[in-house]
Amino acid sequence: MQQQQNTPLNQQAVHPQPPNVISTKDLLYLTDMMSWNLLALKKAHFYAGQVQVQGLSQALDEIGQMHQRHYMKILGHLESTNHPIQGMQQQNQQ
Repeated sequence: MQQQQNTPLNQQAVHPQPPNVISTKDLLYLTDMMSWNLLALKKAHFYAGQVQVQGLSQALDEIGQMHQRHYMKILGHLESTNHPIQGMQQQNQQ
């Protein structure tokens, strides 16, 4: 068998930080993650109000709060990465 030599063509570039662009596929995945967390939050809240067992109701409330934190964290990341773009758009409009 012939071995491949490590040439610059075979190596991928390493970026120190991710680009400021979100691909369509990434955006769809982020949308799905937010939808899943929101749905889990709503279901946990609904079932926490339906059960009669106090410990189970409390556990469902905690699960709902966890999914709300995840949702807000994803939203926070999206908003923090969007601020420089919004600033550039406002400058271009003036």
